[in-house]
Order: sequence, then structure tokens, then C-alpha cells
Amino acid sequence: MKQLIVEKIDSLPPLPRSVIELEEFRKMPTKEPLDLLKIIEKDPLIITTVLRVANSAMFGFVSEVETPSRAISLLGVNFTISIALGSVIQNLIQTDLRAYGSTTDDFMFTCNLASNLINTWVAKIDKDLKEDLLLPAFLQETGKFIISEIINDNNKIEEFQEQLAITKNVSLVEREFIGYSCARITANIFKHWNLSHNLIFSIGFVEDLENCPADYLKKVQILEIVKILSDIKNPLSEANIQRALNKAEEYGFDSEILHKAIESIKYKLEEDL
Repeated sequence: MKQLIVEKIDSLPPLPRSVIELEEFRKMPTKEPLDLLKIIEKDPLIITTVLRVANSAMFGFVSEVETPSRAISLLGVNFTISIALGSVIQNLIQTDLRAYGSTTDDFMFTCNLASNLINTWVAKIDKDLKEDLLLPAFLQETGKFIISEIINDNNKIEEFQEQLAITKNVSLVEREFIGYSCARITANIFKHWNLSHNLIFSIGFVEDLENCPADYLKKVQILEIVKILSDIKNPLSEANIQRALNKAEEYGFDSEILHKAIESIKYKLEEDL
């Protein structure tokens, strides 16, 4: 299985120029919205995705967001970068999530949810940490596309889905069938593409805290909590909310701050129904 995963990752196409430009822009100490606009306007896919996210129920802006410049203004530069990178990377992998019984729209919803949790919760803890974690939170489940493809190639979709329904713990089932966590696979995808160490290490040690470098421990703990809440099969389910709150207390976070952030996001989503 390990060799198959390696082959799938090695066969991924190189990053397009738009991702390289976004990565370079992301590392700049001063980020001007106009410069970001110039980069994303070159890619119709990015524009479409950014506008779709900005107009989703997750954010509940009063009026429709019709232009990318308005989206950047409302979402913020770093969040827009996360969406832009995420849309290109997901398009590069070019597979589906059939094994999970999910669509790419479901996946995008959970990515948006993850980033919104960082914006709503982590901003109350540490604003610098929030900026560091927006991109890892948005991209941390990218490995699911590779996992889904392998499950499909091995004709195990039905068996995989049955196990998901029984355990209701996606991470456990992934490890049972693939032998590796989604986090580990995602980190190796980004290592293959030579993306930032912050991205690779923050994601790669989720659910592997005993081996996590001390400098990344807090980031990894937060990403694990966000991962639970943005589970593609049961996002914001009562069971996962309780699991996340328990993890927050275990890791020494103020669970009340997290609970308020969850309730705020749920309210926005329910208001749109």
C-alpha cells in the first residue's frame, strides 16, 4: 500500500505558475490586496471559487459579493490566498470522493468550515496563530482524494462506506484501509510539491502528537480539533462537537471560547435554511 501511495503522489502534475506566485506572495511581509487581485485574476477557476465561497451561507454577508476585489476585502487577504491555493490544488489532483459518498461541493464546504473555525475561534486565542493556520486548516484533508482513488482502484468502496457508517470515525477507517492517516498523506503531497514547512509539519502530525516537534504542538492540536468539527461525513454533528470540546479541554484550551465559535457558525448556517 505504501508503494501505491508513493506512486499516486509522484504522478501528480507540477504546480502551475499561479500557485508559485501565490506562495511567493504569501511569504511577503506586506501583502497588498491589489497585488493579490492581479494574481488571482489570471485564473478563472480561482475567481469562480473565491466568489462562490464569499457568497456561501458560512459567511452570511448582507449583499451578494460580485467582484473578486470585494471578496478579498470581506474575506481578508490570507483567507483568500487559502481559497485560491485550495481550488488549484484540488483541481490538480483531478479525482473524486466517491469512496466517502461525498462530492467536491461537500469537500469545499468542510474546507470553508475549517477555515471559518480558525477565523472565529483561533482569532480569539492568538491572531498570529490564526494567520499561520488558515491555509493548513483549509488544505489538511487534501489527501482524501488520493485515499478515495486507492479505495476505488481496489474495489473496496462498499466495504469502506460500510465501515464509515459503523464507526462514524473517518480517520480510523482511513488508517484501517490505507495504513496511513489522511494527514500523513496530505503532508507528503505538499512535500512532493515543495510547499512550506509550516504547511507540511502543521498538517503531518495531526493525530500523531507523540512525534510532533514542540514548536508545532499547539498548531497541530488546533488542527486536530478543527478536523473533528469539519468531518466530511458529519460536519458539526453533536457527537463531533462534544469530541472537539473534550479535546479542547484535554489540550488546555478554553472550551467555552470554542463552543461560542461553533454556535456562531451554526447560527449563520441555520439562518440560511
